[in-house]
Amino acid sequence: MNPLIAAFQTTPAASLILAAIVAASLFGLYKSPAFVERNLFRPYWLLPRREYATLVTSGFLHADLAHLLFNGFTFWAFAFSLERAIGTPAFVALYFFGLLASDAGTWLTHRRDADYRCLGASGAILAVLFASIVYFPTNAIFIMPIPAPIPAPLFAVLYLAYSYYASRQSRGNVNHDAHISGAVAGVVFVALTDAPAIGRALRSVFG
Repeated sequence: MNPLIAAFQTTPAASLILAAIVAASLFGLYKSPAFVERNLFRPYWLLPRREYATLVTSGFLHADLAHLLFNGFTFWAFAFSLERAIGTPAFVALYFFGLLASDAGTWLTHRRDADYRCLGASGAILAVLFASIVYFPTNAIFIMPIPAPIPAPLFAVLYLAYSYYASRQSRGNVNHDAHISGAVAGVVFVALTDAPAIGRALRSVFG
């Protein structure tokens, strides 16, 4: 069986979401920059201009090819196995819960900044990643250029600590507030929908 057909049959949501992210991002990057501009998330203008659609559409676009490749690879590495573990309806709910939670974190931080705008799937993908850590706590994560695997729970703690520090420093163009909100949303979603999974993860890590 064709691997793409097999992937769609077993993980339809992850397959469609990844395809939509890639297609929308490439279209915006190489065919229609105006399409990207119209779908940026602008927290300051969300309510006054009723730009509600951008809460979702901005999460399917990326600033450049490197941004798309990094997010696409991260999604591919965690989303398909997670959808098989929790089922398609729960995976779809998790993804959009993480997306909207990351938007909420961004809005709370930048709602008074008329010039702030952002895009990207990072918040939703981090919800997937952190939910995956709950379900597969003994897995390890590889991050280039670190030559050794990092235990998933340790990665979670270090990532949140770094994101919090970086968000307070306002370094670069990375939306660390969305990352934090998305990551926390992933764990919260599991706690709300499958609380025993949290207990299993804690027992796996701490014995």
